[in-house]
Amino acid sequence: MTTTKNNLLVELLVEELPPKSLEKLGEAFANAIFNSLEKSQLVLRAEITSTKFFASPRRLAMFIPNVLSKAGDRQMSQKLMPVSVGLDANGQATPALLKRLATLGENASVVPNLKRENDGKTDVLFLESIIKGLTLTLGLQKALYETFDRLPIPKMMAYQLKDGWSTVNFVRPVHGLVALHGSEVVPVSLLGMTAGRETQGHRFEAGVNPVVLKGADSYEAQMESEGAVIPGFEKRRAEIVRQLAAAAAKEGLKPIEDDALLDEVTALVERPNVLVGKFDAEFLEVPPECLILTMKANQKYFPLLDADGKLTNKFLIVSNIRPADASLVIGGNERVVRPRLADAKFFFDQDRKKTLESRVEKLGSVVYHNKLGTQLQRVERIATLAGTIARLLKADKADAELAARLSKADLLTDMVGEFPELQGIMGRYYAWHDGEDKVVADAIEAHYHPRFAGDTLPQGAIACAVALADKLETVVGIYGIGQVPTGEKDPFGLRRHALGILRILAETPLDLPLGALLRMAAENFPAGMLSATVTSDVEGFMLDRLRGYLRERDFEVSHIEAVLQLLNGRIYQVLPRLQGVRVFAALSAAKDLAAANKRVLNIIRKNHEELGTDLTHAVVKPALLKEAAERDLHQAMQDITPFVQGYLDRGDYGQNLKALVTLKPFIDDFFDKVMVMCEDKALRLNRAALLQQLGRLMNQVADISRLAA
Repeated sequence: MTTTKNNLLVELLVEELPPKSLEKLGEAFANAIFNSLEKSQLVLRAEITSTKFFASPRRLAMFIPNVLSKAGDRQMSQKLMPVSVGLDANGQATPALLKRLATLGENASVVPNLKRENDGKTDVLFLESIIKGLTLTLGLQKALYETFDRLPIPKMMAYQLKDGWSTVNFVRPVHGLVALHGSEVVPVSLLGMTAGRETQGHRFEAGVNPVVLKGADSYEAQMESEGAVIPGFEKRRAEIVRQLAAAAAKEGLKPIEDDALLDEVTALVERPNVLVGKFDAEFLEVPPECLILTMKANQKYFPLLDADGKLTNKFLIVSNIRPADASLVIGGNERVVRPRLADAKFFFDQDRKKTLESRVEKLGSVVYHNKLGTQLQRVERIATLAGTIARLLKADKADAELAARLSKADLLTDMVGEFPELQGIMGRYYAWHDGEDKVVADAIEAHYHPRFAGDTLPQGAIACAVALADKLETVVGIYGIGQVPTGEKDPFGLRRHALGILRILAETPLDLPLGALLRMAAENFPAGMLSATVTSDVEGFMLDRLRGYLRERDFEVSHIEAVLQLLNGRIYQVLPRLQGVRVFAALSAAKDLAAANKRVLNIIRKNHEELGTDLTHAVVKPALLKEAAERDLHQAMQDITPFVQGYLDRGDYGQNLKALVTLKPFIDDFFDKVMVMCEDKALRLNRAALLQQLGRLMNQVADISRLAA
């Protein structure tokens, strides 16, 4: 058989695929087939310039260039056993060797041809054999079977094949299979389908005749010209973006930006056609968040904004058909969206008939958690904690308590019942309507922030107080009843809440010690409700989250550990301290000073172990500084102490650490000329006290000994 090299196309024609997972499914389909063919040596990665995956509502396809029709034969060497075990004194095969050969499908006839090699210890027998390369038909068949075991499909559906008896499972029923190597069909089969060269185009715009593919290379062009389909996900997405921008520009407006919506719409159409629709301007009296969510979530429309970012009564429709007269399509969509918007207006009007305050007591009938009580009990805990935090921040305690008390009331409104994503947002609107102060209304919405990584933080002391109280109550309460996150399971979002607390403290920043906040949160729960060790347990959990957060901000692990060693829960200082350590670590003297600091700490520890003397508060006695080197070091330390302390007090951590460089020659001279562990106990303790003082001076910002290599 002559081996040829050609481009390969595989397409699976299916019923409409789940839109939210289409792109991921398409990539996984293509990657799995490619990886399997590569293992079979039917494709060589070094020769592949580019591969393509295609994914549309009704098809998954992939294109790989330079695929072999048959993989090359391979020589394989298999280690058998030592010669002394496999051959007897006469050079004949032992039973052990014969048994081993039998497991490999061989017999005694191959014994004379076995290869002998020394493995460094003894002579070993090897079986040399030729492994025939797979044909593309066998290799692709194997790849298809392997691929379907690995596709990210959370839920399969079972359906019957045309024979009426066989049942198969896939995400959606399959109606066709194409496999072309160049212009030749690769005779593979899957899910009751045998590969050919025919596929179907657009369900409504391509007619009933199949698209007969000439070859792998013509797939994309033929699908677009004959099938009225743009099969490439990225190409179709780019076309939608282009049409959205063009249609919006004609109206002098701009479409709302939403990548998730764009991906979903791309997965819903095969031939996008963007049209402009509109709704009655009276609906603009409803908060824009409600209208936008209604149009995006229910109808997959792109709302249009004016130059100031204000919502207009126009929207963009991404249709899957291109009729000569689009008025019916536009009119149909406008009729469909109107009752949706009317519902939103009805909910908004009805909700405003009751104040948020009147809803609070009804939270007592809503269970928060069977071990933690009702939402009302939770709100009372949040309000108490928010008031305490506000007082610590020198903000209005009453405002914080009121915002916290009203923070969950909108959960009982019709609007939030229909659109849970609007909780907090609607609370702010209803608070405004009730006449609450702006700072209270804003805090009701902001207390949910940050809702995800990179989200905005609450602004202002009242909003921060309520947001911290809400998240602290959640983390301490849920953790305290044993609902600890494990692996990928975190049903209560404790990692997200913990990160939110840390970001508010670090990025705002707020001078609130983490340990104190956790203790205050725990004290708000009834005695015995939470575990006895909840405060320390949650603090450890949050410090682990802090490490991850700081690593994501590109701080080095050694720098992080150096700062955390001395941070003592002062999260608001962690970022500037790390910036200071980064500046210090870049200095040429940093490694030597870190090593010296490590030596200082070791000497102090050894003195404590051998003499049992606590030097924490020891005072240096100048009269006992006998050597010039120790007197010079002592004087140098006294000289820079006011400057170092001043930098520390001002939060200039980089300058604090950089000032230590002036001590380097004195430290080096001290260790060269002074014996700390001398026989004279008084001298030894005095020198240890000097080093203790040096260690305190060097380690005000971070434990720089952790920077030593």
